[in-house]
Amino acid sequence: MLPKCQIEIAINNISKDKAKVIEKALEPDNVNFPQGLSLEIKEKENQLLFSFSSEGDLKKLISTVDEVLEHVNLSMEVIK
Repeated sequence: MLPKCQIEIAINNISKDKAKVIEKALEPDNVNFPQGLSLEIKEKENQLLFSFSSEGDLKKLISTVDEVLEHVNLSMEVIK
């Protein structure tokens, strides 16, 4: 049986404009995910929510979360 895991990360106190920029910056990375791995990004009440879901290799999930957060951090630095 493959392990199932979900990780939810929220960036709080973010403006709609900054959230949209970050979402757009991540669009190219949010395609062709490995099988069993998914990412959903939502904007809600001054929050940007990331929902990662995985069935299988937890190392891939951790690596993907790390990579997405690196891209988010870079995007936030650029739009300061």
